[in-house]
Amino acid sequence: MEHILILHADGRPHAVSSGSRNVSEGMRTTFPSFLYFTSSLPDCDGILSQNVANYCHTVGDDVLREDKVGCRLTVQPFSYDGLGDQPDSERQQLFSLLEQEIEAALASLDGNAPLMLTMARYHLGLADPSGEPTAADIRRSVQGKRIRPLIAMLAAQAVGGAPAAAAPVAAAIELLHNFTLIHDDIQDRSPNRRHRPTVWRVWGNAQAINAGDALFAASQLALLHTHQTSVDPAQTIRLIKAFNTTTIEIVRGQVLDLDNEGRADITPDDYLTMIHGKTAAIVRFAAWAGAISGGASDAVADKFAEVGEAVGMGFQLRDDMLGIWSPVEETGKDAADDIRRRKQSLPILMLRDRVSEKDSERLHDLFRQEEIDPEGVDEVLGLLHTYDVKSAMAKQVEHAHKQAMSALREATVDENNPAIEDLTRLITQLGARTS
Repeated sequence: MEHILILHADGRPHAVSSGSRNVSEGMRTTFPSFLYFTSSLPDCDGILSQNVANYCHTVGDDVLREDKVGCRLTVQPFSYDGLGDQPDSERQQLFSLLEQEIEAALASLDGNAPLMLTMARYHLGLADPSGEPTAADIRRSVQGKRIRPLIAMLAAQAVGGAPAAAAPVAAAIELLHNFTLIHDDIQDRSPNRRHRPTVWRVWGNAQAINAGDALFAASQLALLHTHQTSVDPAQTIRLIKAFNTTTIEIVRGQVLDLDNEGRADITPDDYLTMIHGKTAAIVRFAAWAGAISGGASDAVADKFAEVGEAVGMGFQLRDDMLGIWSPVEETGKDAADDIRRRKQSLPILMLRDRVSEKDSERLHDLFRQEEIDPEGVDEVLGLLHTYDVKSAMAKQVEHAHKQAMSALREATVDENNPAIEDLTRLITQLGARTS
């Protein structure tokens, strides 16, 4: 069902319309998926001015439709000014809990090899290469989105538990994720991450491996803090076992990912199997572990696991799009870096299925190179455009997030729980993210 945010002539939001129902602006969070901007005035062409742009964010193709008074409108989803934003005080409370647990775990890295802690804090966006704290005004852009720990704490709240109960596992998830990123950057030879040089570029491969290993150990210590919360000891043991099983799934996915590079026989199904492990597994664990920490039954926790898996799949598919089509200022990575590295992401596999015999031979030649040069990257981008792969990918992302929404509805215990709304907004925004 379409939900239309009505605008008065001053371009400010006035009310949400859902079919024949009209509700106040304050209820717009009840309808978090795609909201469409229009005007209550019939002569509204051009009303989507800078004022309105403050409220919306374009994704996909702009579509023009006619509303009941004849106004033309551009279809655009509502922007929440950040991924799953909650009121500042609520969000800050969650992140404060997370940061306390992360700092407690990182304290174990301090000692007579200070570089170890410096590298870890640098990668997490907490410090510069000299070890000095990162300036507050740039920290958010260099520390990552923290989506996975956020999902864990929101899942705990969504089942009626306290976010503090899930804070240790949330910190463990964030540290585990960053351990994998440090090693991924070495293996992929990625020069930049989050708008800064990667750890291996600053300190070399060997020390970067040490930094990743240290974060993995710290993630285990963070998880062990669960025994200091309200979580039952038996459940803590389950969390620890599932956490390490998830780590193995992630590494297995990375092995497959590296093995796939440069091969011409990889299918889209092969790729989806790989990302189930490399990317979706940790999000699945986050949602499940958060629900368990919040006191959910196994049946409810399993439903939250389905939510996490769908979100994780959608997240990776969106990442695949960003790895090709998003500029460096958005992602902090080099533009089209996935093509340069011959990464067998889903857009490339879809392209292989679509190209003519002549273009297939050229694509094969390009991906046989050790690294694709800038001219070759431009050529691949041209083929992706010719065969309309970008719009096909957007449909894949949309499908994954619809699955997540469906699973969340099935997992919902209390529809009035604000955390359900927060998770719904988060899922919606992830589908349209630009970095």
